[in-house]
Amino acid sequence: MSGILFTIDENVANITLNRPQVFNSFNRTMALALQSALDECKSDTIRAVRIIGEGKAFCAGQDLQEVTDPNGPSLTTILQEHYNPIIERIRNLQKPVVAAVNGVAAGAGANIALACDIVVVAQSAAFIQAFSKIGLIPDSGGTFFLPRIIGFQKAAALMMLGDKISADEANSLGMCYKVLPNENFDADTLAITKKLAQMPTYGLWLTKQALNASMNNNLTQQLDLEDQLQTLAGTSHDYKEGVNAFLEKRAANFIGK
Repeated sequence: MSGILFTIDENVANITLNRPQVFNSFNRTMALALQSALDECKSDTIRAVRIIGEGKAFCAGQDLQEVTDPNGPSLTTILQEHYNPIIERIRNLQKPVVAAVNGVAAGAGANIALACDIVVVAQSAAFIQAFSKIGLIPDSGGTFFLPRIIGFQKAAALMMLGDKISADEANSLGMCYKVLPNENFDADTLAITKKLAQMPTYGLWLTKQALNASMNNNLTQQLDLEDQLQTLAGTSHDYKEGVNAFLEKRAANFIGK
């Protein structure tokens, strides 16, 4: 896949954004390749997914060379055919997706990371809502996720001022799960993803559905949804296996069903 490296390691899909010469910024080919990679992750053999960048950056957002090319796609095409389908795929994928932010995450790159289920950040990484610097608005779900994560005021300030947010600042704002040292970042984030892959991933998918709906539900609606999803979880193989393993004082063998 051009612009993307895709490998599978012990039920974990590794998706590496691979245009390091332009800090992994997206062009059409890379965006469509990421969509294809996420579609590959629907396979039952894959239990968890990690997205990471090659080289020094996670993703610098949109490749402006493509935008300024007279023969390049329009902004409407870029959103409707490139980024929006990526965000929808991440949120609807029936397994956990980890963003391993190994370097700068700017523009759409930052918001793709924030759309993932778990965001882990290298000490040297940074986030930038860079859109305002060129007169655009945050896209790729940024105006949806960021205010819900850090609050309306802080999100508005970061989006309008375009401040560069360090890993530690991102952590204090609640933008990530944790910050890890640069050394062994690749191995450490892979270990987190492998841990998820060994968990009852059907239950994790039901949790993801509940979290998705909680963005818009009122309390009563959310309680009703929890009832429905918990009923489904209680009929799963992994629930029965988890209870039996607990009672028998042994390690559980979850299969994601």
